[in-house]
Amino acid sequence: MAVSSLLRRCLNSPTISSLRSLSTQCFVRRTASLSVPTEPPPVPKKIPLSVTSHGVFTRQDPYRWMRKTDDRDFLEHLRGENSYAQAFMSDTETLRRDLVSEMKTRIPEEILTPPERWGQWLYRQYIPRGKEYPLLCRRLDNVEEEVVVLDWNHIAQQFGYVHVGVCRVSPDHNYLAYTVDPKGDERFLLQIKDLRSGCLVPRLEVDGVVSLAWDLDGVNLFYTLVDEHQRPHRVVVTNVESDGRDDTVVFSESDPSFCVDITSTKDGKFVTINSNSRTSSEVYIVNADKPLAGLRRARERVPGVQCFLEHHNGFFYILTNAPTDEWSGEGYYLTRCLVEDVESSQWQVVFCPDDDVVIQDMDMFNDYLVFFLSKKGSPMICSIDMPMEANTKHMEDLNPWYFPLPADSCSVAPGSNHDFQSSVYRVVLSSPVIPDTIIDYDVSRRSFSIVHQEGRVTDDLDDSSTPWYSADHSLDSGVPKWEELSDAYVCESQQVSSHDGVEVPLTVLYSREAWKKSESPGILIGYGAYGEALDKSWCTNRLSMLDRGWVIAFADVRGGGGGGDFSWHKSGTGSFKVNSVQDFIYCAKYLMDKGYVHRHRLAAIGHSAGALLPAAAMNIHPSLFQAAILKVPFVDVLNTLSDSNLPLTLLDHEEFGNPNIQTDFRSILGYSPYDNIRRDVCYPSMLVTASFHDSRVGVWEGAKWVAKIRESTCHDCSRAVILKTNMSGGHFGEGGRYAQCEETAFDYAFLIKVMGYHKNR
Repeated sequence: MAVSSLLRRCLNSPTISSLRSLSTQCFVRRTASLSVPTEPPPVPKKIPLSVTSHGVFTRQDPYRWMRKTDDRDFLEHLRGENSYAQAFMSDTETLRRDLVSEMKTRIPEEILTPPERWGQWLYRQYIPRGKEYPLLCRRLDNVEEEVVVLDWNHIAQQFGYVHVGVCRVSPDHNYLAYTVDPKGDERFLLQIKDLRSGCLVPRLEVDGVVSLAWDLDGVNLFYTLVDEHQRPHRVVVTNVESDGRDDTVVFSESDPSFCVDITSTKDGKFVTINSNSRTSSEVYIVNADKPLAGLRRARERVPGVQCFLEHHNGFFYILTNAPTDEWSGEGYYLTRCLVEDVESSQWQVVFCPDDDVVIQDMDMFNDYLVFFLSKKGSPMICSIDMPMEANTKHMEDLNPWYFPLPADSCSVAPGSNHDFQSSVYRVVLSSPVIPDTIIDYDVSRRSFSIVHQEGRVTDDLDDSSTPWYSADHSLDSGVPKWEELSDAYVCESQQVSSHDGVEVPLTVLYSREAWKKSESPGILIGYGAYGEALDKSWCTNRLSMLDRGWVIAFADVRGGGGGGDFSWHKSGTGSFKVNSVQDFIYCAKYLMDKGYVHRHRLAAIGHSAGALLPAAAMNIHPSLFQAAILKVPFVDVLNTLSDSNLPLTLLDHEEFGNPNIQTDFRSILGYSPYDNIRRDVCYPSMLVTASFHDSRVGVWEGAKWVAKIRESTCHDCSRAVILKTNMSGGHFGEGGRYAQCEETAFDYAFLIKVMGYHKNR
């Protein structure tokens, strides 16, 4: 079956017939003021290649050669693309300087966060005046002088790049173990620092380290190592006072679809070795006071069953979704067993959540257990006193205390909360209109206080001395006054009916003063993969667009975590992945139909797996968006999922499907953006970014996409498609707080240029 026939089936969908009224006029001609370089964009070589799958499906891939990233022609092509992108954006230099200036003015010169207690120590992070990156500092409770534990700025100077993976302080606070990615390919080096001397422990260099956990005495360190495909597959124990020559392997995972992660229980008494696929898990337990005494397996792995384990006073408490007589739902419920009975099948059910509540995570302490919950898509947190009784039918029977949260939609993230004995639980709240706010919840008193709120804003951007917000610590009947910006900015939560009638959450953000109904331009952002919630937390950089009259909208499409239950993720995976794309399309149409944005002034942004959404949507309806930004985009889906040598391929078969299975192949071929680009059609203006050392999404994916777009689509429109490659960074970029302003300003300037909408602040 040819690709075109599969595409035609998509084109006959209700989505397209309902959107055909949109203009298909050439984008470049529609925006008369848009200037493009006089020199044409670079044209890469083509090496003819036919790929036949399952003996039936044949497709052409003349840019497959870009997979060889050491090819001189490829390197030269990327440099040529960077030059073209620079030339295309040359007329935005003043605009970019203005945007960067605005963004930097909103950033406090020194960023401080309140300390968190851990035993007799107080730890905190802060960014000093004029620095890009944070410092981790500590001091004893009764001592004023702080000591720097780790300086990200020093690491940046050492390697010219900074990406710290994990940091773990030993239980006795004598050592810091951390991992550093020196060039962006996510092969992390293990570093161990003696906090008493302030010096690194001399030892053999170990790279490919992912996760860390200490034994009870703080002398032995567990770490995981990756294989040749960057899959964490092995657990090693090292004595930190040795040179590393006698490190001992204690566990290896042979199944290539499983990754190994290690962590300590909150009380430090056990180390758990967790072998996980995308949908299944198996847990092994090590006594933290006997790191080399062997493992115990909590329960044999079962497809589709996951377990997450904590310890309290002789019992293991386990979140699991294993089917039982009491539970047939898709989410997690809480069980427990005696430590000595962990290998038996006789786990006691503590409670199962109500039908409209999903347990997302738990955090154990000596006197209480914290649950992170979702109820109909809204976050909740509660604590339950420990110890608790088993065989409780409902959580409410355990007298939970629900932490007060803002009424508006917000994201909730835990603080570090290392101290097992603490009665205070720290949380960071944020929303599109609520700056990051640190709350301390005193579980023993069932009270709380706002201890910090991020940022500042002034009416005069030149006045950097005026505080933006000051947290209001006063309580009115137990409810704090949440400092927000709802007087200046509107944040609305809408429900959009998708192609099959399912309601999709859509969050819409705009300025009360600058927004113009049916006239304003807008940006639609989506992700929709791995069950991850779309990040809608506070971001000061967005104000530069909002104040210019732009609308910013967030589509919580299926496949992500925004629907409130596990079925929301599943209904956007595998053969149902097209639901994610259709949800995105219908959210775009909703913004136009309801007058949030001008019908021809909507852009789309997608990052990594989220870039699949706008890319696939463009293939289905090229005139839906006038512009798009695809950042490190996962767009060559079919070829990537067919290459088992790439790091994430085998894991991603559970998320997107396995092309070696013919039914999955058909499904993936139906939406894979690279394989469905339409010929001789006007496509939106595009900014595509890539990173040369990216180990998650190959640098060639964006390059192949741009090359095929230029080859296949409208010649005039494709002149406004640019590729910008970071030749030294990885998947997550490399910039600190000021460098991020530069990157965001480039993105926003691109949109302002190609959309032809430049309204002053």
